[in-house]
Amino acid sequence: MIKACVFDLDNTLLDFMRMKKEAVEMAVEAMIDAGLKIKKEKAIEKIFKLYEQTHIEDQKIFDRFLEVETGHIDYKILAAGIVAYRKAKAANMILYPHVRFVLTELLRMGLKLGVISDAPRLQAWTRLAEVGLHTMFDAVITWDDTGIRKPNPEPFLAVLKKLNVKPEEAIMVGDWAERDIYGAKEVGMITVFAKYGDTFGTKNSGAHYEIEDPLELIEIVKKLNENQ
Repeated sequence: MIKACVFDLDNTLLDFMRMKKEAVEMAVEAMIDAGLKIKKEKAIEKIFKLYEQTHIEDQKIFDRFLEVETGHIDYKILAAGIVAYRKAKAANMILYPHVRFVLTELLRMGLKLGVISDAPRLQAWTRLAEVGLHTMFDAVITWDDTGIRKPNPEPFLAVLKKLNVKPEEAIMVGDWAERDIYGAKEVGMITVFAKYGDTFGTKNSGAHYEIEDPLELIEIVKKLNENQ
């Protein structure tokens, strides 16, 4: 009997990479307008390479970029980039189609809902609040809650404990096979790969199910519970 659905946050509920790309582009344009001497495309490329070296949640990415690019931080340029980034982030923080309906329907069916995110606690909760999902989840586990990122079993075990369900009673939905799917399967959860959010061109997710649209999750839950 499925009693809970747990979701990754970025690229599963939220179109995170679309937001990130738009926000970085707007930040770069603002920094160039404020006096930074660099081609827009080159700046964007360098910033994303810095993200790869640190983490996509790096809150000091523009500081690091300016230090690497110019050898110092010009606070006029930095401030322009930060303000533009924040405005673009708010404007582009959107849910994938049907996500809100699916979450509402799962709640109506009596399931508990959870989130596991590798993002810091404040950033995860801020994103949920920005799209109006912050009241829908019974458990939200972030990097700050365990100090360990997926696919380590700790975040999965933590959300199961908070939801008070057994692994086989919970579905894990995520876009990153090596983290979301592998980690959840290791602890015994049923896994659903969110193909619509895949940014890696994954050929074999290893998940029990794969979906092209969040709506498909409702039928999976119904089918699993009908067989009990």
